[in-house]
Amino acid sequence: MKICKNCIQPDTRPGIFFDQNGICGACLWHNEKTQINWSEREQELKEIANWAKKNTKSNYDCVIGVSGGKDSTKQALTARDKLGLRCLLVNFEPEGITQLGSKNIENLKNQGFDVISIRPNPKIMKSLIKHDFFKWLNPVKATEFALWSSTYIICDSFNIPLIIQGENPGLTLGASLTGVGTDSNCLNAEKLETLSTGWEDYLEIEGIEQNDLFLFHYDRKSLDSKNVRGIWLNYYLKEWSNLESANFSKQFGFQTRDMTTDPNSIGTYISEGSHPGTYFQLDTDLTQVNQLLKFIKFGFGQCMDHACYDILEGLLSREDAIELVKKYDGKCSSEYIEKFCNYIGISSEEFWQTAEKFRGPMWKKSENGEWINTTWELFNKV
Repeated sequence: MKICKNCIQPDTRPGIFFDQNGICGACLWHNEKTQINWSEREQELKEIANWAKKNTKSNYDCVIGVSGGKDSTKQALTARDKLGLRCLLVNFEPEGITQLGSKNIENLKNQGFDVISIRPNPKIMKSLIKHDFFKWLNPVKATEFALWSSTYIICDSFNIPLIIQGENPGLTLGASLTGVGTDSNCLNAEKLETLSTGWEDYLEIEGIEQNDLFLFHYDRKSLDSKNVRGIWLNYYLKEWSNLESANFSKQFGFQTRDMTTDPNSIGTYISEGSHPGTYFQLDTDLTQVNQLLKFIKFGFGQCMDHACYDILEGLLSREDAIELVKKYDGKCSSEYIEKFCNYIGISSEEFWQTAEKFRGPMWKKSENGEWINTTWELFNKV
């Protein structure tokens, strides 16, 4: 087990890449950005936009998956106002959408876009989420299948030539070994870690048939046959970071959490660095539970993610980031846990018993029986 010598990202992240010097893929991408000719990248982006305008067989030039969050707001406004594209936005409505999430997607609609909102059968979705919790300890897995696939399905159905997604996790998280790669092609989304297990896994659930799962996968061959192009926008834009997207989107009505939010309830910091706790994971409380479970499985949660982002952006020192991770990572309000248990119909005892079955090898018990995250023991060794 090791952590990055530049940031503090651990090698327990699925698909993470480290070079021979012990530097993670996210840091390598951050360094690579200083060497890129961004004028050439911007020109390439404009050429792709012009290609879409000339080749569309639809009323739209591009399709964009949106939640109303910081990144999707920037994607939509950049595509329309900077590239001159006629955009169709596709919104996958998450289970238990929050009040803030509802406000933000409505705000994006009111910026002047056509929007298709998609919500898979909630009874089917509940069955899939429950299945994924017990089989993978990943209750957002099914939602990610539908979130990604809905955009590609609409693209295929409406004969739209271009798909625009936000950021390639192979670059920004360094998870290039998942198969998604480090290039500009977002048609490879089915190779993302969550999606790569395949939607067919759900056919093992009693009562679930293939026709129930139409919104959980897309036809890559059909898209290729139509010469559809798909791009990760962060590959082409020099000004792309979490804080930059949040500040950009706030100019257009994007709302964040209140600064008085208890960071222990969401497992990340509010007042230090770039205040990531205010603008991440806003549209459903299910993600807070998932970040806790990720912490149990892999030894890190969203505070680690946010701290590493802020180290790279020069907003946090490595030392301060370590202290924040020790303070907040893996924390989650009991309210969110109880809400999730009620949703899938289990007791809190069953929740924790299941979570313990997936506890990763980075954990060891102290003499008094408390779990110790040995990943943190590496902080002072690098």
